[in-house]
Amino acid sequence: MVKIALAGIVVVLCALLIKQEKGEYAVFISMSGCLMIFLFGISKLEAILEAIGRLDSYLGAGSEYLPILLRIVGITYLAEFAADLCRDAGFAAIAGQVELAGKLTIMAVSLPVILGLLEALEGFLP
Repeated sequence: MVKIALAGIVVVLCALLIKQEKGEYAVFISMSGCLMIFLFGISKLEAILEAIGRLDSYLGAGSEYLPILLRIVGITYLAEFAADLCRDAGFAAIAGQVELAGKLTIMAVSLPVILGLLEALEGFLP
């Protein structure tokens, strides 16, 4: 985490220095820094997937919702990352649309979970 924090600080300082001379290049530096930090974060994915695999083995037959949960988390991170890049480049309207599309996608992906919950509740209702 220290490397990621330092990389973020260095990228921001570089972007601020360049912004005074060539403002248009500051956006590219910022985007490059975001991508670099994102790739640092992806390196932690192996440990997370291993832990999820163990969780899946504990759940056994009732684990059909785990892949849906992982998809939802992935969509959330991707939409937030893309929206932040758009916002940082000065395109707040596009960032808002990316966030909206992410929310709608999450809703569509989560429908099987909602329907499963409703079916489970239907057994308890008179």
